[in-house]
Amino acid sequence: MCGRYASARSVDDLASTYGISGDDIDDLPGADWNVAPTKQVPAVVVRDGRRVLTSLRWGLVPSWSASPDGATLFNARIETVAEKPSFRDVVRRRRCLLPADGWYEWARLPDGRRVPHFLTSTDRGAVSFAGIWDAWRDGEGRWLRSVAILTGEALGHLASIHDRAPVVLPAESWGDWLDTQTSSGDIEAMLVPTDPTLIEAWPVSDLVGDVRAAGAQLAERVPLDEQPTLF
Repeated sequence: MCGRYASARSVDDLASTYGISGDDIDDLPGADWNVAPTKQVPAVVVRDGRRVLTSLRWGLVPSWSASPDGATLFNARIETVAEKPSFRDVVRRRRCLLPADGWYEWARLPDGRRVPHFLTSTDRGAVSFAGIWDAWRDGEGRWLRSVAILTGEALGHLASIHDRAPVVLPAESWGDWLDTQTSSGDIEAMLVPTDPTLIEAWPVSDLVGDVRAAGAQLAERVPLDEQPTLF
């Protein structure tokens, strides 16, 4: 799964990375090293045939929901996304990229401790999560646009930290992923687990477990012998 991540790159950096002009940038949330569900997050979508950098709420609310309250659909499994009612329509027509610096997972050590780790690209470039989004409208016509991150089986060394990992799309797949005309077969071909050789991980402070904690220090390496015991 992915329940916490970091998205702290500047607007200019994101625009350059994803080939987006200044006219196609909406209001965005500020840099956040501790993104949690229900927060607004930067996202790349296609609008009127052009890539747009916009803001979505993390935690997908399907358009047909009676209410946005209690929505916990912040992850969608690639194994079932094309079948589940909450996801099958949006994966065909409303796909997005979620820019990130990396994500956090909690590994359980043999001594019983659960230790947070930060996972990021080996080249320290932007990580692009595969996302699906939808738009929900309330009775007064106000829109809520929200998103879920696609996850797959964790492979290689990633599996020693957690059994699931967000799907990180390589740059060569961005165009097809965002294109609403991409065939179902081509979409399915992109829904594969993240290549573990492209990801590096290290233990970090347990402060990241507090959603109020902030700052780049949350992703800094912390020796395991400095981690507290579980009890």
